[in-house]
Amino acid sequence: MHRPALTVILFVATIYSLTVSRVGSQVSQSFPSPPPVPPERPVGVTKYGTSVTDPYRYFENMNDPVVVDFFKEQNAYARAVLGRLGPARDQLFERIKSLDNAGATVTGVTRDGPYYFYEKLNPGENSPKLYVRDVEGGGERMLVDPQSLVTAGRHFTINYFLPSLDGKYVAYGISEGGSEAAVIHVVETATARVLADAIDRAYYFGVTSWRPDGNSFYYVRFPKLRPGEPQTDKETRAVSYVHSLGRDPDRDVAVFGYGVDAKVPFAPTDFPIVTYSPASPYTLGIVGHGVANERTIYAVRAPAIESGDVAWKRVADTADDVTGAEPKGSTIFLLTHKDAPMFKVVATSLASPNLASARTVVLPGTSVVQAFGVAADGMYVLSRNGGFGRIARISLAPDGSPGASNGIALPFQGSINAIATDPRVPGAVFPLTGWTRSQLYYAVDASGTVTDTHLKEPADVDMSPYTSSEVQARSADGTMVPLSLVYRKDIALDGSHPTYLQGYGAYGITQVPSFNATRVAWLERGGVFAVCHVRGGGWYGEAWHRAGMIATKPHTWQDFIACGQWLIAHRYTSSAHLAGEGTSAGGITIGRAITAQPHLFAAALDVVGASNAFRMEFSPNGPPNIPEFGTVTNRVGFKALYAMDAYEHVVPGMAYPAVMLITGYNDPRVASWQLAKFAARLQKATTSGRPILLRVDYDAGHGFLAASRAQSEQLLTDEYSFLLWQCGDPAFSGVPARVFPRPAGYARKAPLPDS
Repeated sequence: MHRPALTVILFVATIYSLTVSRVGSQVSQSFPSPPPVPPERPVGVTKYGTSVTDPYRYFENMNDPVVVDFFKEQNAYARAVLGRLGPARDQLFERIKSLDNAGATVTGVTRDGPYYFYEKLNPGENSPKLYVRDVEGGGERMLVDPQSLVTAGRHFTINYFLPSLDGKYVAYGISEGGSEAAVIHVVETATARVLADAIDRAYYFGVTSWRPDGNSFYYVRFPKLRPGEPQTDKETRAVSYVHSLGRDPDRDVAVFGYGVDAKVPFAPTDFPIVTYSPASPYTLGIVGHGVANERTIYAVRAPAIESGDVAWKRVADTADDVTGAEPKGSTIFLLTHKDAPMFKVVATSLASPNLASARTVVLPGTSVVQAFGVAADGMYVLSRNGGFGRIARISLAPDGSPGASNGIALPFQGSINAIATDPRVPGAVFPLTGWTRSQLYYAVDASGTVTDTHLKEPADVDMSPYTSSEVQARSADGTMVPLSLVYRKDIALDGSHPTYLQGYGAYGITQVPSFNATRVAWLERGGVFAVCHVRGGGWYGEAWHRAGMIATKPHTWQDFIACGQWLIAHRYTSSAHLAGEGTSAGGITIGRAITAQPHLFAAALDVVGASNAFRMEFSPNGPPNIPEFGTVTNRVGFKALYAMDAYEHVVPGMAYPAVMLITGYNDPRVASWQLAKFAARLQKATTSGRPILLRVDYDAGHGFLAASRAQSEQLLTDEYSFLLWQCGDPAFSGVPARVFPRPAGYARKAPLPDS
């Protein structure tokens, strides 16, 4: 488990008392008084026939003293309320810690010749470390330990890493406090000695490829903001540079990116990625267009480029719908959804690329083609049927011409989220997991034999009492929506079970079956865990993605609502026991679900969630997200963003469920002010008496991998405790569900339309 969590800021709170009675006893329960209601400073806009009034626009200036105090007071209030949950919360924390230490967590496995490189979090440790191990086995060696950098109240995280082609060095990015503001460093593999090189402003992408000499690499860097430039420019105008070990980064040469070469156009929100493969004499220049999956691909016949004056040849444009590329010899293989919503792999010549006459290597079918990797013995293709992964190997001639295809027999039916290959050696390595099967890493060799790498062992957790099932719920427009369920085998379908319904729905990302030992803390008490595979995700390929973006985005929360209704209709739970959760872009999903149908849920978690989509493009990470969500500068985007904005759909006098909004104050992706604005409006509007909490971590950001184990465990404890408390778990029955009385003359409003 690795989740972002949030540190305590102590404030003195005024307390008033509520008294509740239970059979045989009187329990006095005190809650702190909510913080004062922040002042409103309305800003209005009318455009395309729609009027929007924003009372908390000034929250977007997080240096405003009122806003600074709001965050501190809200965090103190949230911590104080959670602290009243007593022994049940304490016991849950101990159980989560025990489960979280039931086995090691391994991520990012990379095959580099005779070595595996990976991050590993061992039981009892607080942050993942970077390791290397021989492919043939033997002992692993630690290369980088972020824990050695920890200072009072601050932690550090490895954001990415990439070994050199000979395995002599590993370049890695490390950032503080979940900020993802990574600085590139280099470690020598043989000695674990960290070199003097340090390159800042290397967010997100970092090192994209080592060069053939083994002493230099390509990396992506963002410019320094000039005085007076807005924060929305912070993650724009990226450039790819060449860095040679030991050289001052300010002397590095720009080779690709914004403003480098007039012949290769870049928008400010485009990202430049330069890659080299030892399988080909060509270097690739890849243009990422914000968060769009479709990329522009360039190539040049050269093993290395030294300047921005390069004779790039364009291989594919955005209209070609290419989402992945890898060369072999003079052939380039491309993953595309052009005329293939389930994706296909095509091949064309790098010497004279022509996608109109490209050969189809992997035909589109009923399975979604996810990824591929080139190895010495052929191309390994990863596809997915529903949530379950498949691997096939296609033989390749030296020039890249495809031959026969053979399926690989897997140890069990499960999900595979990545496949790693090295074009210089045969075989591939991949993780395999399921809802009730611990993730393990397997290697397939040239004969097709699959073996356990023993990079990690199964978690020491008994999953035999639990099972999973895949069902479908009918959405508002009649579309059948996949719904995954995990639960204890012996539960009775009587509508009594606390149910954790999760949804995401953006970028074509699919929430495939995955194992998490700490989930047992929810399941063992009779809880149900469910994932609604809403439109906007990629369960059924690109068409499923396009059915939940911009103008079609309402399908996302309508699908989520339908899944909740299915769980109630089939007696897994009831409205009194149903909780919803959305994280990041899933903030749109949960935010609009509870504002459209507040009666459906007892509680909700909005975790680093996009809660004010209408204003998102005015945040640092907003402009790159325009391809996915739209822009307020045109009619379609304006209408769509308003429709998907949870903050703008809060209705005064509505009885909203209990909501805990969670943010990391250093979040570079979803600005914390989005959740603060939503919290303020919900607190003022709700009449249910249920808590609306804003939990803030001043040493955390957006990504779950950026949190320490201690932060993650405390966060999950707070999430589960909050939901179990509000969903009627008996262990929390001594704590009243309402933290303040309903107002005089309370009357619950009628449910809102789903849209």
